[in-house]
Amino acid sequence: MARETTHDERLRDLEAEAFRTGRTLAEHSEQLKTISEQQQTAFRNVDSLADAIGAPGDRSITQRLDTIERVLFALARAQGINPDNLS
Repeated sequence: MARETTHDERLRDLEAEAFRTGRTLAEHSEQLKTISEQQQTAFRNVDSLADAIGAPGDRSITQRLDTIERVLFALARAQGINPDNLS
């Protein structure tokens, strides 16, 4: 015959499930924070890129291209890519 689950056992199971759920929510919250930070960096980089190419009379084409290259390298690094290792 199957053993009945006691009130204490059921309470313990519920507490364990609540703990697991809380931990999972905390992990998701941290992941969302990281994604948000990466997006903010990407948006700043896009803004910098737009500024670099958006003012043709202010800087020479060489200076503007150098700025674009720096922005692209920073964006790659923010995504975990090391541009120096690419061939």
